[in-house]
Amino acid sequence: MQYNFDEIIERKGTNCVKHDALTENFGRDDLLPMWVADMDFRSPDFVMEALRERCCHEVLGYAKAHDAYFDTMVAWLRNHYGINAGRNELHYVRGIVAGISFAIQALTKAGDGILITTPVYPPFVHLPQGSNRTLVCSALKVVDGRFSIDFDDLEKKAKECSLMILSNPHNPVGTVWSREELSHIADICHRNGVIVISDEIHADLTLPGAPLRHTSFSIVSATAAEISITFTAPSKTFNIAGLGSSICYIPNQDLRHRYFGYLNTYEVALGNIFAFVGAEAAFSKGEEWLRRMLDYLQGNVDFAKEYIAQKLPKVEAMLPEASYLAWLDFSAYGMKHEEVKSLLINKAKVALNDGAMFSPDPDDPMTQCRFRLNLGCPRATLKEALDRIATI
Repeated sequence: MQYNFDEIIERKGTNCVKHDALTENFGRDDLLPMWVADMDFRSPDFVMEALRERCCHEVLGYAKAHDAYFDTMVAWLRNHYGINAGRNELHYVRGIVAGISFAIQALTKAGDGILITTPVYPPFVHLPQGSNRTLVCSALKVVDGRFSIDFDDLEKKAKECSLMILSNPHNPVGTVWSREELSHIADICHRNGVIVISDEIHADLTLPGAPLRHTSFSIVSATAAEISITFTAPSKTFNIAGLGSSICYIPNQDLRHRYFGYLNTYEVALGNIFAFVGAEAAFSKGEEWLRRMLDYLQGNVDFAKEYIAQKLPKVEAMLPEASYLAWLDFSAYGMKHEEVKSLLINKAKVALNDGAMFSPDPDDPMTQCRFRLNLGCPRATLKEALDRIATI
């Protein structure tokens, strides 16, 4: 099967956030959208065919997560990550952000400390704050051009917390944590009575050139399994985020009873027909498409690396190990954060994620003059974006 990832698909006017929410987020709609973490590639043919086939039955009533859906989840987790999940250890959730929000409500109480490592995916900042919990941040370090955990600081901060939200691989940039790093996190959190939510939505997107393969937090040790809640989804992998289909895995029976009990009691994790059908098709038929797409993404990463070195030498770029998200540091331009932001929007006319979103501190030195660039697009689009950035 041939897949054309160079194809330019017009998305504007389809009510997609990436293209149709520019004005409300950036103040103008004439920007090249390189921000929201979805790809501009066509969703896979086998997913679309499965959805069309289901639509031939013209009753779209209540749907349940059927056995074949869970069978594909079990097989994918086992074959890709060595997770031997039982059917009863899995639960559908409509999205990982929603699933984390429900976990905060189910497993913590007002005022409890919730630990994150910054800079990190913005909802990890907002969810604890919006839930009347105490946000506790452990700042990441940059070592040899990639994010690294300050374990001494993490140990100190964990004493204040009952829950940690771990981005694994880490967003932004898709840093792939090693088994040793994950085991160290598990030991610290277990010792301090901290439950660990591991968001592994970018795991399938570990690139061919990455120095490490993804390791699920839940399998690094018996200690990790005892305290872990793992979320994953086909949404980033197969560009089907609009279907709202995610999965939660909890091996610990007591923890599973508490969390799944909350989901079922409050009926907040009921699915829809297309979420189940689309995810089953993706995970049962998607191996070849995923391999080819990852090869293309690796090509985009390589292209961006060479382009930035040659034409944007003042930009320090952290490029993804997993995912399609790059972290660009414009500090060497000698401008303030807001000046760089204005130039990107009003001169270069590109929409990038503002690095300040990735920390609760707007003056965090780890996010100042940093912006996140989406590489999940046709190479011609990526080149246009970089050409525009080169004009600032």
